[in-house]
Amino acid sequence: MTNSPVHVPVMLREVVEWLRPRDGMVLVDGTLGAGGHARALAERVGSSGTVVALDRDPAAIAAAERNLAGLPVKVAHANFADLPEILQQVRITGVDGIVMDLGVSSDQLADEQRGFSFSAGGPLDLRFDPTTGKPARHLINRLSAEHLAKLIHEYGEERHSRRIARAIVKQRRAKPIETASELAELVRRSVPPSRGRHRIDPATRTFLALRIAVNEELKSLEIALRRIPDCLAPKARMAIISFHSLEDRRVKEAFLADPRMEALTAKPVRPGDKEIEANPRSRSAKLRVAARL
Repeated sequence: MTNSPVHVPVMLREVVEWLRPRDGMVLVDGTLGAGGHARALAERVGSSGTVVALDRDPAAIAAAERNLAGLPVKVAHANFADLPEILQQVRITGVDGIVMDLGVSSDQLADEQRGFSFSAGGPLDLRFDPTTGKPARHLINRLSAEHLAKLIHEYGEERHSRRIARAIVKQRRAKPIETASELAELVRRSVPPSRGRHRIDPATRTFLALRIAVNEELKSLEIALRRIPDCLAPKARMAIISFHSLEDRRVKEAFLADPRMEALTAKPVRPGDKEIEANPRSRSAKLRVAARL
């Protein structure tokens, strides 16, 4: 990850409007990334307030500690599902709002050694925290075709999952798949290109599935949705930005079913045309907000 972040925070204006940060508030950025949301919140809570910022990526933590120096931000290398423990460590008993941006940052995509970009010639890793767990290349070179197909179908919602899994198994018999670019090219050869107005790379859903599996993203989100409401002060707001249906569905259902929370967004808030034009990666973003009762 570069020293100077290139990531543009998604729906920053909307997040600020919904969380309504002001002097003295205690807020949480559960997915620090390049620090765009955390900076905006910290500037508004002032020296009498605090922003607790978490991230699983040690590179993001190191960069944020430099880029957010001087602001009232407490940074922690942690999964947002572990927020209760982090708040206990910093002796905070209730927060006034939290934002979680579940997307991959542009800085992670730009790091050739992480494998998030389809063109990356470095190792196919896909872990948010490279110090724990197994990289994605471990999965694709070891799982059976049946298991791979199930994973790609369930997490990537890829209808060509069996064809892709067979191609992966065939390829690895000759040579293990080691890089993101190798896997992306294999998938492109295996499935027809998407059609429609917003065409996506044929490898998109397969990479998404592997990333979700490697990082146990849905499990972490489900745990966080159960645990975080108890960290919120009354009337505190929780804003979550998701980028695919598996995440958004879980957020929507949790906000509607949790007796501790009141959903404030009947439908997800979407980025405006100007933001999408300036930052095409924001196109699929959906923001949902709920308040602690």
